[in-house]
Amino acid sequence: MARLFGTDGVRGRANALLTAELALDLSVAAAHVLGDPVASGGRRPVAVVGRDPRASGEFLEAAVVAGLASSGVDVVRLGVVPTPGVAFLTGATGADFGVMLSASHNPMPDNGIKFFARGGEKLDDALEDAIEQRLGASWERPTGAAVGRVCDDPALVESYLAHLVSSLAQPTSLEGIKVVVDCANGAAHLTGPGAFGGQGAEVVTIHSDPDGININDNCGSTHLGDLKAAVVEHGADLGIALDGDADRCLAVDANGDVVDGDQILAILALSLKESAQLHGDTVVATVMSNLGFFKAMGEHGIRVAQTKVGDRYVLEEMKAHGYTLGGEQSGHVVMSEFATTGDGVLTALHLMNRMAATGQSLAELAAVMVRLPQVLINVPGVDKTRAASDPTLSGAVADAARELGNGGRVLLRPSGTESLVRVMVEAESAAQAQTVAERLAGVVKSSLAL
Repeated sequence: MARLFGTDGVRGRANALLTAELALDLSVAAAHVLGDPVASGGRRPVAVVGRDPRASGEFLEAAVVAGLASSGVDVVRLGVVPTPGVAFLTGATGADFGVMLSASHNPMPDNGIKFFARGGEKLDDALEDAIEQRLGASWERPTGAAVGRVCDDPALVESYLAHLVSSLAQPTSLEGIKVVVDCANGAAHLTGPGAFGGQGAEVVTIHSDPDGININDNCGSTHLGDLKAAVVEHGADLGIALDGDADRCLAVDANGDVVDGDQILAILALSLKESAQLHGDTVVATVMSNLGFFKAMGEHGIRVAQTKVGDRYVLEEMKAHGYTLGGEQSGHVVMSEFATTGDGVLTALHLMNRMAATGQSLAELAAVMVRLPQVLINVPGVDKTRAASDPTLSGAVADAARELGNGGRVLLRPSGTESLVRVMVEAESAAQAQTVAERLAGVVKSSLAL
């Protein structure tokens, strides 16, 4: 049987793979693994539960709450809230664990269930495996006064909002900054604009009217076209694109040009280094970060710790060494002093605060790094297990690396879930990157054919 948990919780087509029955069973299993009465000091375990606005989140939330309460867990429903809000409130309220119903940037028909351990930490593989092993196991059902109680406390979201603002140790008023916020018709349609406007920014919102169906629908961090146009139309200083659960953030400068996760990470790294808050003068990034990012960090005396692709690997590296900043090109940025996971609203606040503190435009700040042209080609239907050992392919990669020299690089990455190999090439020109990538993709297809 395939592992139920993926790289970010349990996801799938709602009411097809991710059913109410599975949601209930998962919550019961999680209650027994994460709601340990000994760890909670003998009191009844408590869980906080939040969701994004997807229509399917309504019945899935009901199933999760039923499973938890029937297992003797007291449940606090937060309502619609960003994923990082659930993580923060798990720790801030002293809850034993948290549950978020969201499929992040995935389209509406999908949904997901993500658990946070005590303190708001993501689960490690061992805890996820323990929950899977508990599925379907017999258990003694509490009755009478021993069943869990359920209450609603959406006001807790205000304490999350206050936490975001308090993270600005030396807050600079955002007055004079005009920002367009694409809320992706998602979980931060109120908290995002509320945080920015509360600091004095002039806020224009788009895609901020969720109806349960339109989340991530041609909007948000995966579809930047509307945001680019709106920034130019309104003469804004920048645009912020969140995704459905607001754990990632991308930006657009006043010219309508994209500022990606690498550039945002570079801007924040320099800011934290200046204030002596960048632990070990190190930032954590994945192997997919643009070569221009690595070069820029080196020029400013900042070391880059590289991880595999995936925010969980970034988080693991940060936690292992106490690093304070890490992230991905996709816009997942983790500021570990203030959050246990990526937080798009937090990231945007610190980005705009940097603009206000320096008096520089977003384009000027982003110019700290020059993005090299990057081409990514997925080659399906191949034996990905031989990607690192095939001699013909290894020779082709070595030849390409010599051709690119110090001005580019090659990365071959087998997919973790599909029978395909991803070919990524960076070069000093887009034409060269495309030519080398297509050539290597051809070698992958012929050498690793099934």
